[in-house]
Amino acid sequence: MWEFHSIGRILVVLGIIIFAVSLLLIFADRILLLGKFPGDLFIKRKNFVVYFPLATSILLSLLLTLILYLWRR
Repeated sequence: MWEFHSIGRILVVLGIIIFAVSLLLIFADRILLLGKFPGDLFIKRKNFVVYFPLATSILLSLLLTLILYLWRR
């Protein structure tokens, strides 16, 4: 059974992670080139706009895979 202090620690860590991700999302356009890579698809017609960040998704996937690999090692 979970003890209250361990649940509290998990909630604090999750709060810090959510805060860090929200800061990254707010300042990502100023800091990173996310969404501006040549492989990102952007189609604009008169009635609709489609944006699919393919290259950005691949890059973030590789980066997170590397971070998790190094963290588990």
